[in-house]
Amino acid sequence: MSQSVWVSKQLGRPVIKAFNNILAHSLGELGRPEGLPGRLACAVAGDDARSTQIVMDLVNETGFDPLDAGSLDESWRQQPCTPSYCCDYDAETTRKGLAAAVKGQVPKKLSFSSIFASDWVQI
Repeated sequence: MSQSVWVSKQLGRPVIKAFNNILAHSLGELGRPEGLPGRLACAVAGDDARSTQIVMDLVNETGFDPLDAGSLDESWRQQPCTPSYCCDYDAETTRKGLAAAVKGQVPKKLSFSSIFASDWVQI
């Protein structure tokens, strides 16, 4: 079960996952008006079509191309250690990154990363 599905079950409400795969700097500085070439994309995942569309509109208004990343169950594709996570890609490249994610690899990579997290902080 993806973390977002778990959260949705705990809250008893739909959850729409967005803005988790973009860095704060990118969010604050790299948004561009709709239609400009090279506009960055932001993946949006959710199970409620109306709520997902509202969030996709918000992503667009914020200056990013909203990319429908599918259901909340598939939102693991936009988690840390996946090919599209925090990469400042356009919509086509983000779509390819989401598709390239391999189920089951994220927990292995996160577990490996956490072993060294304390060393990273000390460097």
